[in-house]
Amino acid sequence: MYNRIIEITKQIQETNPEIKVSCDEKLSAHTSFRIGGRVAVMFFPETASQLARIAGAFEENGIQPYILGNGTNILASDKDLPIPVIKTLQMCSLELTGPGEITAQCGATLSRTAMFAMEKGLAGLSFAHGIPGTVGGAVVMNAGAYGGEIRDVLVSTRVYSKGKIYTVTGADNDLSYRHSRFTDSGEIVLEAVFRLEPGDPEKIREEIRDLAERRRKSQPLDQRSAGSTFKRPATGYAAAMIEQAGLKGLTVGGAQVSEKHAGFVINRGGATCEDVRELMRQVQQAVREKFGTELEPEVKLWSL
Repeated sequence: MYNRIIEITKQIQETNPEIKVSCDEKLSAHTSFRIGGRVAVMFFPETASQLARIAGAFEENGIQPYILGNGTNILASDKDLPIPVIKTLQMCSLELTGPGEITAQCGATLSRTAMFAMEKGLAGLSFAHGIPGTVGGAVVMNAGAYGGEIRDVLVSTRVYSKGKIYTVTGADNDLSYRHSRFTDSGEIVLEAVFRLEPGDPEKIREEIRDLAERRRKSQPLDQRSAGSTFKRPATGYAAAMIEQAGLKGLTVGGAQVSEKHAGFVINRGGATCEDVRELMRQVQQAVREKFGTELEPEVKLWSL
């Protein structure tokens, strides 16, 4: 598999010399956990056309590339992975494309997108400012916080799949809690269109500051993590259950249940993927035994 990926990469480079690419790239340098082995190749496209050409070349050979945004929701194996990765952070343009309408490329960070909306006097994205991911990942996961979520403001998405670029509108995006039609479909989100309401920039700025302060006080923002480790269960809250089970501070190797917020697993230093996975397993078991609730991971595992 590795040799075939390198062959396809060389073919892409010959016909698309403008596309930046790196072989044997360390995933640990691209994930917020700072965990992960090497991948066969990582591409850094700047346009939807470039991304489509990369993905298409691998699809023609029966290989599905992995898509990486800001790496803030990924737990990657420590082993080297013979996979091609497309990192989208260079696809980050933001445009005002109509009254109350912002079009954001998939690699734009949510924080930058929320600030862009504020500067244009548009309200509705303040909740997203402190979410550390990108627009693409936020759409795929229907990201949300503090009572807001992407489905509240999403109008349409531009998508690549199987050699075609097309638009998905409205309810066809199938957004629900931490889920969309793109979660498991293999479709790649290229850009999203958000519909927002007029607002006072200073009031929006104050709301962003208030939410940032709430996050700073309650979340381990100075620690390496992938955000909330588990999804909210059907009843109750994962963090509350974990805390009530007495698991704050529980440690496996370099991984620890945050003492500041039980919903976060952090890398205290030197944590391996297996440390985090074993800690998650112990948390799930303890919560299952105490509450009869099965916690579902929110972080995405990259492994073979």
